[in-house]
Amino acid sequence: MKSIFTAFVFFATLAIHCPAPAHAAEAKPNIMVFLVDDMGVMDTSVPFLTDDSGKPKRYPLNDYYRTPAMERLASSGIRFNNFYAMSVCSPTRISIMTGQNAARHHATNWINPRQNNRGPKGPPEWNWKGLRSARLTLPRLLQGEGYRTIHVGKGHFGPDDSQGAEPLNLGFDVNVGGASFGAPGSYYASENYGLGTRRAHHAVPHLDSYHGSDTFLTEALTIEAKKRVSESVEAGEPFYLYMSHYAVHAPFHSDPRFADHYADSEKPANAQAFATLIEGMDKSLGDLLDHFETLGVAENTLVFFLGDNGSDAPLGHQHDVACAAPLRGKKGAHYEGGMRVPFIAAWARPNPDHAGQKLLSIPQGKIQGQVASVEDLLPTIDHIVGIDVPSDHAVDGRNLTTLLTGSRDRSRDETFLMHYPHSPHRSDYFTTYRNGDWKVIYHYFPSKASEGSHYQLYNLASDPFESSNVASKHPGKLSEMVAALAEQLEAHDALYPVVSQQDSTPVKPLIP
Repeated sequence: MKSIFTAFVFFATLAIHCPAPAHAAEAKPNIMVFLVDDMGVMDTSVPFLTDDSGKPKRYPLNDYYRTPAMERLASSGIRFNNFYAMSVCSPTRISIMTGQNAARHHATNWINPRQNNRGPKGPPEWNWKGLRSARLTLPRLLQGEGYRTIHVGKGHFGPDDSQGAEPLNLGFDVNVGGASFGAPGSYYASENYGLGTRRAHHAVPHLDSYHGSDTFLTEALTIEAKKRVSESVEAGEPFYLYMSHYAVHAPFHSDPRFADHYADSEKPANAQAFATLIEGMDKSLGDLLDHFETLGVAENTLVFFLGDNGSDAPLGHQHDVACAAPLRGKKGAHYEGGMRVPFIAAWARPNPDHAGQKLLSIPQGKIQGQVASVEDLLPTIDHIVGIDVPSDHAVDGRNLTTLLTGSRDRSRDETFLMHYPHSPHRSDYFTTYRNGDWKVIYHYFPSKASEGSHYQLYNLASDPFESSNVASKHPGKLSEMVAALAEQLEAHDALYPVVSQQDSTPVKPLIP
């Protein structure tokens, strides 16, 4: 694959008029993936949803949260309002690393670090062990291009004592804070981030120097990320920073720096604490953007901001319109609130005259409406850097660079597949499939929560908030969508739930 930045090396050398100095990191763009845990598309003051004319539309939650750095980033670049992640965390994180849909990499549930959590009827062969050291990963590919690969924050790529429990096994040169678990023991340094508490098995590692201080976990990770980026720039190496915050995952520990901003709201205390975690995460984003400016690399640093699954704000029932209002559902659910996440792409400092930015011109303040997902990050970054992915590694994602310029990419299918053959969770044993305006949800073992049948069908153009199941009104479209869902599962070599723990016969979708 020919990099869109191949010409940049020439421009950079021409501008210097001498052999490249140690600061030759400018020959390739620095990249930051800023990943927020459990942040849905409505957990921000930046409006992602749009009105009928395609213009951003504010809702009450946009006025509750305070995210000025996200506003800054969105005004500098492009945000997507139909961007999807898997509905729970480990599947998304492994999709970012591999470019594969969870149905293919088979890590279809969050990974319990201490015991196999496939569920009573979950597939026995599901990928509980997560990523192995031999797997192709995005940071390992970037290492081959001379990048210093930096992991800061949550890992959750594999259980205890597995290769995936240590990000250094997966292509990262640096790991600060990454381990097998997904939730921190504590956000408070006064509690040593969990060490010595009843949640010591979730104590965030590598932060001993902050123990006993008043440094909130989000801040400590930000300080460490800034140090590692500085080291990379000083060494003249391009950096890949995977800034993976534990925030805003439970426990909902209030960040004291921002608690006063929400004390007068009518929301419960844990919802106020959640809002402080959002604002602390946002401050981290702003601090890193400022740090890139200080180091003189902002114009050559590409930022991708996203959440790893839908919102887990402690507001309302998981299938209601509440924590992601006006969207229905939350983290783990089969509704849009469980899978739609914020996604922003921008140069840390836009400059249309910068040689590299001329080659990837990202418009400022624009909204992109095409469907995209977390599995698209690997092929996008590989294309930008100029990496050829080995042919024996299947990549489900598609290159986003056309969409990043604000144009429509007519070669892209408007589809998204989310496969969750597990229990117990907020939604159990389901697959969802979006194709254009239509979305089907298939329930392998119907329950009251699944409206009493195997099938739910929604037209997201006329009913974006999934208020009316039209499966019985459109039997032809239902059959078409379920057949397409089943075809996609087979194409991804998906694993299915089984009849019981005693009977491992796979249960596959029934086409009406």
